[in-house]
Amino acid sequence: MIEGLINGLFNGISIGAVLLIVALGLAIVFGLMGVINLAHGELMMLGAYTTYVVQNGAKALGEGALEFYILAALPLSFLVAALVGLALERGVIRHLYGRPLETLLATWGVSLILRQFVRSVNWAMIVGLGLFCLLFFGGRWILQRQTQWEQTRRVAAPVILALSSAIALAAGILINQNGGTALSQPWFGARNVDVTAPGWLRGGLSLGTTLQFPYARLFIIVLTILCLIGVYWFLNGTAWGLRMRSVTQNRKMSACLGIPTDRVDALTFALGSGLAGIAGCAVTLLGSVGPNLGGNYIVDAFMVVVVGGVGKLVGSIVAALVIGSITYLLGSGTLALILPPAEALQPLVDFFTFFATTSMAKVMVFALIIAFLQWKPAGMFPQKGRSVEV
Repeated sequence: MIEGLINGLFNGISIGAVLLIVALGLAIVFGLMGVINLAHGELMMLGAYTTYVVQNGAKALGEGALEFYILAALPLSFLVAALVGLALERGVIRHLYGRPLETLLATWGVSLILRQFVRSVNWAMIVGLGLFCLLFFGGRWILQRQTQWEQTRRVAAPVILALSSAIALAAGILINQNGGTALSQPWFGARNVDVTAPGWLRGGLSLGTTLQFPYARLFIIVLTILCLIGVYWFLNGTAWGLRMRSVTQNRKMSACLGIPTDRVDALTFALGSGLAGIAGCAVTLLGSVGPNLGGNYIVDAFMVVVVGGVGKLVGSIVAALVIGSITYLLGSGTLALILPPAEALQPLVDFFTFFATTSMAKVMVFALIIAFLQWKPAGMFPQKGRSVEV
């Protein structure tokens, strides 16, 4: 009974560790900019698929590279997700600050685009996107060197966009129709793909006869601790981290003191997106990867941010571990199994057995969170200071 509870708590903590990495990015972005990014889960998905690509590349290099591909996949997942997040912030979100409904709808649309992109991406699409970027940004760069750019921008910019899109679309269609199977075959498709853990992450640490802690889950917990240390050091020990904290407390005063708030916003979004990419890399050690991966975690990650207190890292840590542990203990049926077979406890056993599925466990967790927020609507660790007063 005790061994089952310990195993359940360990597995719940490992799930909470993944939620914590995802929620760290949301807590930073939402706490600083007030942006509800519904595409955050898809950034996590991109990190997972980056890990899958790195694994396939390591397979081509041989068994030796396959043993350590995860060490290369972690920084690459961070970089890919951070660059996509930076492009999202520069291209979409910065035009929608102060308009939460439009931001919500825009990021939801981006999440759908990213899901379909992963399902459909092939060499023809990549060539078309590359051609579009070359023509669009190259054309803008050429026109910006002209002295009349400011006067002609309103007319020239839409024309460049339309021509670049038409040429890139035509090129992609031609390559897709005439390039053969090699260029038109999707890289990933709609099905889930499997990522094999390195040999040193298989198996587990045995304690006694019944207790076993899988190495993969231990690795995820250690990775989460390292991410927490890194984020804490960045926010408290670097100049840009101090600027981020200043903007969080009072954006207008920070701008008056010369802090480039637009750069801080871009850096914040890139950092939060990169953390989502690391979470995606960690998730590959727990199961298969699919285009809908982000949707399975984004709601839980938002719950962690809200329950812990918006913008509070300590609250996110506590909330992630609590939510992950309760969800696993309920969904796996551990609570129903560890109760003694006494007749007086049978109604309680039946209650926990009823919720002993993943979907029903989430229903119970939602109900508990709603009840908790009725008591503490600002979360476990509510914000204090001028940022709340504004």
